[in-house]
Amino acid sequence: MKFYTKMPVSLKPFYEEELKNYQAAFTNGHLRNAWRHLERAHIIGQRYPMTHNLVHWKMLQFGFKIKDVNEIVGQLPRLLFGGIKSFVGKVPIGNPGGANVPPLKSFPIEKELQVIFAKAGVE
Repeated sequence: MKFYTKMPVSLKPFYEEELKNYQAAFTNGHLRNAWRHLERAHIIGQRYPMTHNLVHWKMLQFGFKIKDVNEIVGQLPRLLFGGIKSFVGKVPIGNPGGANVPPLKSFPIEKELQVIFAKAGVE
């Protein structure tokens, strides 16, 4: 079994860019676009405990900011178990991380994110 601990340095700029774009979109009131960037950050960072949990934390905060009870309730178990599942390499690849999708379901990874993974040299 492989343990995942830290995001590869080659992938980190892409993850950070998504978080930066999330914050900019949220600040400007573009909530759908902001959420999309959180989902993309989740897909990029979901294999690594710290980055995975950070996105779930931001999703929980987003839920509070927009007063979405379903998102708030849905993020709590994801925060508790997401990092553990990342650490042992048992994440549903491509899952966008929101409470609007099943937490254990894998999804196809969009082409643009596949290109990011290829550029970063990660599977």
